[in-house]
This record gives sequence, structure tokens and C-alpha cells, in this order.
Amino acid sequence: MEHEKEEKPPIFDIASLDTYVLLELFINVLSAQAWQHMGLRLKTGTDKIEKDFERAKVAIDCIAFLTDKLEPHIQDSEKNRLRSLLADLQINFVRIKT
Repeated sequence: MEHEKEEKPPIFDIASLDTYVLLELFINVLSAQAWQHMGLRLKTGTDKIEKDFERAKVAIDCIAFLTDKLEPHIQDSEKNRLRSLLADLQINFVRIKT
């Protein structure tokens, strides 16, 4: 009986991704962080809500900056999605912070 070798998943080099794909990835990661920091989602890996408005603000500001840089290079539907995401984050931040 042959002993089968366990196949390891291939190593993924994130640096090999296209710059615009990376920007979209960063926007998605930052938006998840912003929702968590606003206390609207559980902290990843826990069952806790932890609010940190300073970190939420930094994440939202970075999303705005990255979206501005990315917009000239993406389709209108994706621009609309990102602008809608940014508006939702900003509105919720103001609503929760006040």
C-alpha cells in the first residue's frame, strides 16, 4: 500500500497581484475593520463588540483615499459599489458617534 503524500496548498504571493486588485482588497479589509471598530460587527474570532472610533475613522479615511485613487481604473458599477460602501460607513460613523 502506497503512502500518499499530503499536498500542501500552494503559497500565494500577495505582492504578485495587480496594484488595483490590491487596492480593492485593502478597501474590503479596511471596511470590515471599520464596521468592527464602530461596534456594528463582532470582533473577528470573538463574540465581543469592541468600539474604537479613532481606528474606525482612520479606516474610513483610508477607504476614501484608496477609492479616489482606484476610481479612474475601474468600471462604473464598481465605482458605484465603492462610493455606496463609503457613504454607508460615513453615515453610520456619524450616527453612532453622536
